[in-house]
Amino acid sequence: MKRWFAIVLVTALAGCGFHLREAAQLPFDTVYVPGSGGIALDLKRNIRAGTDATVVDNAKSAQAVMQFTREERQKVILSLTATGRVREFQLRYIVGFRVVDNKGKDYVPQSTIELTRDVTFNDAEVLAKESEEQLLYRDMQNDMVQQIMLRLAAAKRPTNG
Repeated sequence: MKRWFAIVLVTALAGCGFHLREAAQLPFDTVYVPGSGGIALDLKRNIRAGTDATVVDNAKSAQAVMQFTREERQKVILSLTATGRVREFQLRYIVGFRVVDNKGKDYVPQSTIELTRDVTFNDAEVLAKESEEQLLYRDMQNDMVQQIMLRLAAAKRPTNG
């Protein structure tokens, strides 16, 4: 019975067009990503694991250089209770970046990506809400890396003109 189920499952997956995600094709073979923590670390890991490109430790030896122009986390109040206490706020994660070749021409022109999450707040659950906020920022950072990876995969080699 288990064997029959496994055969049906494999056939169904093959028939629906399911396949594992392949390595993204980037328009460069080597890339330099500055920084050693946060989004830079996650981006380096994703490039190593999900592409054929090599992350190098020196900008001069790279075909492409990532430049972070902005990385900002914001917390904005959305609504208040009748007594003036925070009821709801919005978390914002903003990253600005560009990717250039060794001559300064753009693979990816200056871009800014902004992600937001709305969060309710309750004074009685302050510690839980702080933990939730940190988890949401971590999730937003993962989403940001995926957005940047999509932009890198869509990038074109700079023209010499």
